[in-house]
Amino acid sequence: MRLTLYLIARDLKLALRRPGDALNVLFFFVVVVSLFPLGLGSDPAVLRPLAPAIVWVSALLASMLGLQRMFAPDHEDGTLEQMLLSPHPTVLLALAKAASHWLLAGLPLVLLSPLMGLQYDLPVDALPVLALSLLLGTPVLSLLGGVGAALTLGTRGGGVLLGLLVLPLFIPVLIFGSGASYAHAAGMAVQGHFSLLLAALLLAMCFAPWVTAMALKVAME
Repeated sequence: MRLTLYLIARDLKLALRRPGDALNVLFFFVVVVSLFPLGLGSDPAVLRPLAPAIVWVSALLASMLGLQRMFAPDHEDGTLEQMLLSPHPTVLLALAKAASHWLLAGLPLVLLSPLMGLQYDLPVDALPVLALSLLLGTPVLSLLGGVGAALTLGTRGGGVLLGLLVLPLFIPVLIFGSGASYAHAAGMAVQGHFSLLLAALLLAMCFAPWVTAMALKVAME
């Protein structure tokens, strides 16, 4: 645990030296969410039903922006190779990288989501549901995205290949996440959607770091 926290703190310090990467994610998220009202009009009756799906799709695409740089900088300067040669488990490295990505690209989206929901005239009681679904779903995106980032590490055109690999894995999270808001709007219980998101998060935490670690070892051979 101490090693994992150290790696997370290291990535956060490095991110502070290049804040443009994290700001690009936030800027992309805000711009994409804000563009839909310009195309659909300002009628709340039209925008309100589309808000959860738009916010979730925008968050999904925004979180993908930083995936390619999850391991690439350490791979380019040789740090990743030294980490893999160390006696510490590679799984901890994979878990720390996914946690760092979520803190930089996932958590800010969760915090901004209520403001984006207000832009679509969502009811106040629907905003916590939207934020909680993103809070449970975005870590899954980071964990699964780490698998794709490791598999495409060092490949030419890795960004396109990364999108093709991870987008199918993101679809269930997108369905359950946006479905929670729609269930709340329909007066139905949302616990089922949250339970599925929590189950997906637990499964991703159990298996994704191991797959990422194996992919990193293969990529470095």
